[in-house]
Amino acid sequence: MSKPREKRETGEQDLFRSRLDQIINMKHELVRLAQAIDWPVLEERFGAVY
Repeated sequence: MSKPREKRETGEQDLFRSRLDQIINMKHELVRLAQAIDWPVLEERFGAVY
C-alpha cells in the first residue's frame, strides 16, 4: 500500500477548484447581508438550542 499524500499548506490553489469569492458577486445584496450579520453571536445564542 502506498502512503497517503501529505497535505501541504502552500497557498496554492487546486487546479480545478476556484475559491467561492472568485465565483460569486461579492457586491450582491445577500453577500453583503451575510457579511453584516454577527454570526458568532447567533451561534452562541442558538447553539445550545439546536
